[in-house]
Amino acid sequence: MRYVKDVALVIRSKNAGPYELTFDLMFPDLNVYNEVRHSITKEKIAALYQIDESKVLSIIHFEPAYAVKITIVRPRPSGDLGETDVYGAQQHTPLFELTY
Repeated sequence: MRYVKDVALVIRSKNAGPYELTFDLMFPDLNVYNEVRHSITKEKIAALYQIDESKVLSIIHFEPAYAVKITIVRPRPSGDLGETDVYGAQQHTPLFELTY
């Protein structure tokens, strides 16, 4: 078992509007991208974020950039009372436990 964080060049999160978060994973080359991409599933993302699989809205593979984009429903809308990360910039940390 290996961790995606050990081969990814970029792992980041940001808002995708007030009700969604998006995550970008970028890899150094086609070989690494192809090795990892198939292991990034809705089931694994839902488990990492402790959400229902239906809240994982999309996983998009973008080969020209050796990247994967994941979009989930935010637990709380951006700026909502009790919400702690208006920009969604600190929500990528659970992806550090993603394995392939």
